[in-house]
Amino acid sequence: GHSFEIRTRFPTSPFVKYRKQAPPYPLCGESGIIRGQTMQETSRIWGVVLTVLMLVSSNIFMTFAWYWHLRSHKPGGNSWPLIAIILVSWLIAFVEYMIAVPANRIGAAAGLNVAQLKIIQEVITVAVFVPFMMLFMGEKWRWDYLWAFLCMVGAVYFVNRARM
Repeated sequence: GHSFEIRTRFPTSPFVKYRKQAPPYPLCGESGIIRGQTMQETSRIWGVVLTVLMLVSSNIFMTFAWYWHLRSHKPGGNSWPLIAIILVSWLIAFVEYMIAVPANRIGAAAGLNVAQLKIIQEVITVAVFVPFMMLFMGEKWRWDYLWAFLCMVGAVYFVNRARM
C-alpha cells in the first residue's frame, strides 16, 4: 500500500483525519484520481468537492430559514406571531450552521482561503435562491438573474486565477 499523511491548517479539527495507510483506489491508478496526481492532491480535490456539497446543503436550509414565512404572508392578513417565526427560523438556521461551519473548516484544510470560501458561498447562494424563489415562492424568471449569476462566476475566476 501507499503511505501518506494529510496536512491541514487545523490539525486539531475533528473533521480531518490523519491517515498513515492509504485505502486502495482501484480506479485511480497508483497515484491520485488522475494519473500523475499525488494522493495529497486527490485528498485536496475531494476536500473541495465535499466543501461545495456541504455549502449547497447548508444554503438550502438558510434560504428556507430566511424566507419560508413570506410564502403565506399577505399584507393585512393573518400570520404567525413574529416571535414564532423567529424561533422557527432559528431552528432551521441551527441546522444550516451545523453544516456550514464544518464545510468551511474542511475547505480551509483543503487549501481554500477565506476569500475563495466566501465567493464560492455567494455563487451557491444565487444558484440555490433563484430556483427556490421560482419553485417555492412562485416568482417569475428574469434574465437579470442569469447576468447576476455570471458576474458571480467571474468573481470566482478572479479569486482563484492565481491557483489555475
